[in-house]
This record gives sequence, C-alpha cells and structure tokens, in this order.
Amino acid sequence: GTLVGTVLGLGAFHTFFFVVIPIMAGGVGEGAIPLSVGYAEILGEPHGDMFAQVLPPVMLGSLTAILLAGTLNYIGKRYPRLTGEGRLQPGEHDEMDTRKEGAEDETGSPIDVATVAAAGLTAITLYLLGIMCHRLFGLPAPVAMLFLAVLAKLTHAVSPHLQQGGFVVYKFFSTAVTYPLLFAIGVSMTPWDKLVAAFNLPNLITIVSTVATLMATGAVVGRWLNMYPIEAAIINACHSGQGGTGDVAILTAANRMQLMPFAQIATRIGGAITVTLVLILLSRMI
Repeated sequence: GTLVGTVLGLGAFHTFFFVVIPIMAGGVGEGAIPLSVGYAEILGEPHGDMFAQVLPPVMLGSLTAILLAGTLNYIGKRYPRLTGEGRLQPGEHDEMDTRKEGAEDETGSPIDVATVAAAGLTAITLYLLGIMCHRLFGLPAPVAMLFLAVLAKLTHAVSPHLQQGGFVVYKFFSTAVTYPLLFAIGVSMTPWDKLVAAFNLPNLITIVSTVATLMATGAVVGRWLNMYPIEAAIINACHSGQGGTGDVAILTAANRMQLMPFAQIATRIGGAITVTLVLILLSRMI
C-alpha cells in the first residue's frame, strides 16, 4: 500500500501514516481515535484535523473489505478446496458447531431461558471487567474483554452448558440484530462529507491495494500454517474493517459469521498492536 501510494504521488510518509496504518488500526473507537490523539500530540497538530485525515481511509478500507469478502465467498463456491465453509483448519470440529440447528447442549437437552440469561450476564460481566481494566490500566475495554474471555476459556472457568447458552445469545444477535445495526450505523454514524471528500483516484487505488495485500498475506500465511486460505484472508480483511460493526458487515458479506471470535481478535488485538507500534515509531522519527 505504501509503495502504491508513493508511486501515485501521495508521498511515502503520508501514505504510510495516514492511509495504510489507519486501515490496519482496528476501526474507529479503538483505532482511529487513539491513533489521531497520538498523532496530534507527536506532531503538534489539532486533534480534529488528525482525526479528519485518518477517518476516510478507515471507512473506505472497510467498504473495500466487505466487497472483497463477498468476492471470496463466490470464489469459495467455485473452488471448494480453498475453503472450509466457515472452518479455519482442515479437520477442525468446533465444540459449538454453528451449523447445528436448534438450541441443545452437548448432552442433547434443550437450553433453558435461565441458561441463556446467565450467558448474557456473563458477557456483560466480562465487558464491565474490561471497562474496569480500562480505568485502571488504560487498556481498551473490548481488548481487555477479549483477553478475559480467552483466559476464561483456557482455564475452563465457564462450563460447557453456559457456553452453549452463550452460543444461543450470539445466534440471536447475529440473526435478529445484525441488519438493523448495519442500517443504523450506515445512516446515522457515517460521516458522509468526509467520506465523499476522500473519493479521489490515488486514494482509492492505495486503499484497495492495501486491503488486497492484507487479505493476500492472510491467505498465503494461512496456507503455510495449514489453514483454509479463504477463511484466513477473510479474518485478515476484518483487521481492515470498521471495528466491531465492520466485522459484522464483512463476515455477513462472506456468509461466515461463525468466524466472529477470530475476527474480533484480529480487529481488537491486531489493531491495538498496530496503533502502539506506529506511535512508538513516529515518536522516534520526529
């Protein structure tokens, strides 16, 4: 992406810091905002100006990722050997199969309302703990929540029965809430004036090449690591999305909502690493 932007006359510094990195920063709340705050402090510029510069690549990068993810879904239907249809690795059997119909636990008994409510409260508790980590340590709440969820999973702190209740909660939101959420975000929160201002040919080509490179890298490295290249590419596409809502849109376009846990890790943790490293680099350069 930096090479393409430089060739098209955008300049290596501007392309890397204000086009490529915002796309990889993990969305708006945990990506563009802290990135623009850091840029403003390091460069001595107003925060509003920095935010206005980094936001359009985030929006257009997310749109590009949605379109390319839909294209990969089509390619997967033409070449089935390249895709696991939502499974990341060959031979993988998820203990909570997202293609399974009905709401039953591993013993075959139905999931009751109390279990679903307990799973929802567990998710809310993890997020509240994430907010507490943000107040105490400065770690973004969604990133802290991810770490806590992974820790709970690895230590078996949440029972399989409760995990199945969590799957029911997830299934409800992915089925009933996804499309109204996408509509509301698109209509009410998208800064259309800034988005339209970024529609110039060098910007668009640079953004498309950046997202395509991210996805191609995911496909190649995923193949080396014995993963399905299409699924690996789609997860990497979420890294260039508009945060959590971008993940929903990208996975919906690819018809692979079961990859949401991996997408969240790529978006939140990958974005946090990107923002941290680039601010350290910029502070050393200035």
